[in-house]
Amino acid sequence: MKSLNIVIHTSAQRPLADKLRTLEQIQGFTFTHVEGHSDQSDNDPFLSAQDKVVGYSPRVSVAIVLADADVGTVLATLLADENLRGQGIYWVTPVEQMGRL
Repeated sequence: MKSLNIVIHTSAQRPLADKLRTLEQIQGFTFTHVEGHSDQSDNDPFLSAQDKVVGYSPRVSVAIVLADADVGTVLATLLADENLRGQGIYWVTPVEQMGRL
């Protein structure tokens, strides 16, 4: 199992949610609102004047547990979507154990 972790600008949350819902490999997901702090925040075209003063970029994060064989397909689909291109970052990590509480 792998965890696909995505942090994306809040303006792309709806397109990402729409795309994730179409993928049969994904059983469900939850968005968490986060703040992106970096020295590149001044160049972010999605920041309002208030955001630039505060100094962070509004983002959402999602972690999706996938079968190893599904990671490539899901990533290829997301990377091909023009509504998501250039909106965030992703990384993949191993999942050692998963269950329900």
